[in-house]
Order: sequence, then C-alpha cells, then structure tokens
Amino acid sequence: MTAAGGDGPVLELDRVSKVYPGQPPVRALDRASLAVAAGELMAVVGPSGSGKSTLLHLMGTLDTPTVGTVRVTGIDVARMTDRELAGLRAARIGFVFQQFFLAEHQSVLGNVADGLLYAGVRRSARRRLAAAALDRVGLAHRAGARPVQLSGGERQRVAIARAIVGRPPVLLADEPTGNLDSGTGAALLALLEELNQQGTTIIIITHDHAVAARTRRRIEMLDGHIIADTSSVPVPGQAAAVNGASGGRPARPGQEGPS
Repeated sequence: MTAAGGDGPVLELDRVSKVYPGQPPVRALDRASLAVAAGELMAVVGPSGSGKSTLLHLMGTLDTPTVGTVRVTGIDVARMTDRELAGLRAARIGFVFQQFFLAEHQSVLGNVADGLLYAGVRRSARRRLAAAALDRVGLAHRAGARPVQLSGGERQRVAIARAIVGRPPVLLADEPTGNLDSGTGAALLALLEELNQQGTTIIIITHDHAVAARTRRRIEMLDGHIIADTSSVPVPGQAAAVNGASGGRPARPGQEGPS
C-alpha cells in the first residue's frame, strides 16, 4: 500500500457534533475532530449506534452538523448552496453503500454512466468514461448485463465503478462487504486497496475489525465519540502523537467517551 500524500487534508471535521431532536435529544456525534490526508486508506470502526454512519453522512455532505465545521478539499461546506453541494459531491466524493443501489432496468454500463449525471458530462462522454471505470474494476465484459444477472460481488464492483467514474479524490464506503461472503469480501477489499494505490483516498465505515485491520489508519468510535486514532495526521486541538507498540495516540481530550 502506498503512503499518504498530497498538500493538505482532503477532509476535515473540526469539533463537529450532530444532535437529532427528540425526547430526549439524541447526540449521535459529540465534538469529533478529524483530518484525512490525500491518499489515505482508513477505516472508521465501531458497533451499531457508535456514530460512524453519522460521521460518514457529514463527511459526504449528505447531512449538516449541529455545530462545528466540515471542510471538503479545503472548502467549508456550510458556505455552499444545495446546488453547489450537489456539484461538490458529483466532482469530489464517491459513495459505495452496502445495498448497492443499482437500477435493475438499466444495463451495467448505464448504471455506471449515471454516476456522472450531475457532473455536466455529455451522454457520449458518460458512456465512454463508464466503460473505462468498468475496466478498472474488472467488469468491462459485463457492460451490457443487467444487475439481476450479476453476483453480489459483481454488483458491488459495479457500485464502485459508478462511484469512481468521475475520478473523485475521495471514496466513502459504508459497510461495503456487509452483504458479501468472506471470500468475495476479501476480493472487494483488495480492489479498494488497488484503487487507493492509484491515488484515491478511501474511507471505509465498518463494524468489522477484520476489515479495519487491512487499512493503514483506524478510527474507533463509541457512543458518538472518537476514542482512538492510530494515525499521526494533525487534528485541530488534538494532542501530539505518542510512541507506542500500536503506533497510535490517545483521543483528543473530551473524546474519551460519554460521562
């Protein structure tokens, strides 16, 4: 695996909290600070309800924080209109979900080409780029098939091709192996590692520590707090890295867990 590179963070969260209204209100994320450098391959791991999916939604600009700042490639997303955010997602963030979300009535090529619908790319160019993306994930020979004709692993590869067709700098994968058997899941992770070696920053959200163990950096979450971070990437307000057998560092003060 390649080392992280680039001139600065491609994703930043600065003391971000997310509170959902209710009786009582639900604090899904509590004062989380995180910086992701270009070229990283990292996992966010934690049990159900730990806040990792909320973190993904905020990193992907699918939701807005209650307080705190989210920056994507240096851009403060709070200053953007809905249309600008849609354009940002189309150009700079790819998404892969556990459920695939493929249109069954469309061909594999059409599904991947749809990943460029909001990027202002002409139809002929969309199909050409989609064919190239399918080739990157090893499915060029299945371009004319329908999703119902594919295995689970092939469907997830199509979903990855759709996510990377516009060559975004960041790929967010939410439990990408959750619906796959262990062998197919391992092959899928190998593909993500290969894409990372080609320069894509990849963040995997997972509850599976075996999946997280394949990444260079691991963020552990519990009850809305970041409780561990193995990386030495500087985070605003966080203590300097410490030497240890795990190569990790303590969580930022205030992120030890719920009181």
